[in-house]
This record gives sequence, C-alpha cells and structure tokens, in this order.
Amino acid sequence: MQDVDALVKRIRLGEDATLEFKQVLLDGDKVIGPKRNAFADELAGFANTRGGTVLLGVDDKSHAITGIPIEKLDAVESWVQEICNDTVKPPLDALIRKIYLPGPGGDDVPIIRVDLSRSLFVHKSPGGYFRRVGSAKREMGTDVLARLLQERSQSRVIRFDESPVSKASPDCLDDGLVRRFLRHDAVVDLAMLRKLRVVADDENGAPWATVGGILLCTHTPEQWLPQARIQAVSYAGTRRDINYQLDARDCGGPLDQQVIEALHFACRNMRVAASKGLARLDRPQFSERALFEALVNAVAHRDYSMAGARIRFHLFQDRVELHVPGALANTLTPDSMELRQYSRNELIVSLLTRCQVPDQSDGARSHMMERRGDGVPIILNDSRQLSGHTPEYTVIDESELRLIIWAAQHEGER
Repeated sequence: MQDVDALVKRIRLGEDATLEFKQVLLDGDKVIGPKRNAFADELAGFANTRGGTVLLGVDDKSHAITGIPIEKLDAVESWVQEICNDTVKPPLDALIRKIYLPGPGGDDVPIIRVDLSRSLFVHKSPGGYFRRVGSAKREMGTDVLARLLQERSQSRVIRFDESPVSKASPDCLDDGLVRRFLRHDAVVDLAMLRKLRVVADDENGAPWATVGGILLCTHTPEQWLPQARIQAVSYAGTRRDINYQLDARDCGGPLDQQVIEALHFACRNMRVAASKGLARLDRPQFSERALFEALVNAVAHRDYSMAGARIRFHLFQDRVELHVPGALANTLTPDSMELRQYSRNELIVSLLTRCQVPDQSDGARSHMMERRGDGVPIILNDSRQLSGHTPEYTVIDESELRLIIWAAQHEGER
C-alpha cells in the first residue's frame, strides 16, 4: 500500500527524468496510441540514460489515472514486449507489470508499469539514439553519442565481465557457488565479493553483481543475461534440418555446469564404434577431450555483450559445429590461435581456472581452465589424430567464430 501511495503522489507531481505517462488508445485489441515508434524512442531514451518508469494508463497532460480495460491488458502487454524485443536494437530488458491504482472515481483501475534500468548497451530506436533529459526525450548529438558509445563500449569490450548489472543485487549470488573461489575459512561479505570482482559499484556507489559474478555464482544467470546459454542440437544427417533433429537441449546454469551439460549431451548422442580384434577398442566420433576444451573456450571467450546471441553446439553425422558469438579479440586470427592467446573476459577466465571439474576419472584436467594456452592445440591435435582432418576455425561477418570438428569415419561410412 505504501508503494501505491508513493506512486500516486509522484503522478500528481507530473513527469520527470525517471517517470513518463502514456494514455492508451485502443481499436479492438490494437494499440493506436501511443505510436509504436515514438514509444520505442521513449523506452530507449530511459535505457540509454539512468533508467526510469513508464506508466501506461495515465494521461500525460492531466495526470489522471485513466487505466486500461482489464480485458485488454494482455494485448497491451504483448505490444510492449514486441517493441522491447523487435523495435529497439539491441533488445531492451524491461520489467512489465500489471498493477492497480485509484482512478478518478476512487475505484481501482488497472494500468501497466514498465520499469527500465540503466542499460549496459547503447540502444537505437526508430528515431535514432535518444536519452532522457528532464521530462522529455532528446536525440543525442554526435558528441554525446560518441562519449556514451565510448563509455559503454569500454565496459563491454575491455572489462565487460566486471561491469555491474542493474537489478542484480549482491543477494542473488549463491553462497555455495561463491565459496568455490575462496579459502575454506574466508568470510563471504560485501568487501570479499568486491575483492573477488563478482560485485562492483555503479556510478552512484550502489553495489550490484557483475556479469562474471552472475555467470558463475548464480544458478540462473539467464534471468539477467538471457543470452548466456548453450543451445545443443543433434541431427541425424549432415544438414541443419528440423525434420532430422534427434535431440535438443538448452544448457543453462553457471558456466561450468553449461560445459558439463553440453559435453554429456554430445557423449549421449555421438556414435562409438568398436574395433575387431583380441581386445575391444572403442573409437568415438569425436574426441571428448577436444569437445571439452572447445566448450570451455566458448563460454570463457564469447562476447557476452551481444544480446540475443547464444553459443550454438550442433552435432551432425560428419561433424560438430560450434558457433561462438563475437569476433576474435584483439589481433588474433584463426591461423594464430594455436600459437597465441588473448582473453576477452579476464574475470571469467580467472574464475574458471579455480573451478573444479566434477569428474577427473578419465585423467582429464582438474580445473575448467589452465592458463598455459593448451586448449586450441588439444582441440587441433586430438581431433586430427582421431579423424585425420584438421578442425577449421572461421570468423563469420566479424561477429561470430565458428569451429568445425570433423567426425571419425567408421567402417561402412567411407
């Protein structure tokens, strides 16, 4: 009740730098007011500045709480979601809620509340690039846009994994997952979380979980970073065709769990041939060690600033394709990867080097990563030894790295 009273008092004062009103006009289930593109500009302006709240069902001139017909709430909510996902680039992460507020006659009427946080990205809407200035949106001049792009691109490209994520309170970090990276007698408090870099302060001094903290110290990182998943699919043939899909799984959770889930998916779906002789010798389609290294490298080095882009791990009869969002960091090239190393996500790499592999019974390494740079050579050498073909790294459109590992040919397949 206190929250409602406080919001009503704010409405009486009118719009400001963090509050916007919009009356909703409908033609059947179609929203005809506000206009889609202008509304997208408003939402992007909030995300490009400090965030804010839009109240749909409040008249922006009279401040009257007119509401939305209750039977039309779902249609209006879907309209807002479509704008956030399809009209603004990259998509907006908005919290959309249906709430009751007291209408002009004293009875409660439903409205839709849209909350936006300061974004990690710079968003473009149909009208261009906007920011919030006072109670209005303003298109950004080239100098302002350049500064904002520099500020947020530095956060994204150089130390994106150490960036604080708005709405991700330090309380979202799981104590058990955090303790994996600390001495057994360490005290888990805010100071320690900052030292571990899984918590950082924003420009106002408020503490939030960082991108790296969310990815390795929460059980559901996709709650804040929907792109942080591995899409695993197995196909019966040699082409990507849903009619030939055998198995599929979205691997979520902490990054180390994603790797293990994706590896188990591959082992479950790959064929294993047995050689004829005095002693049985199993010969799998792919080197399990090479797949493990490829998956670890994928979660460690992908560009997490690319909203909506997942790691894709696809198994075919003749190959595995691993698609990793983001171009190669710094001056790396596909040809130099075997000889050089560069980490886009220093915090994630640091945490993965301290993250134990759950089962080392096959003689595999004890931790997810090692800093010796052996990953790519293992992928190339183990796969070449098994299949006779060298894996292929390719950069696609300067925005994605594709790895192809060729399958070992079994008797009767040649």
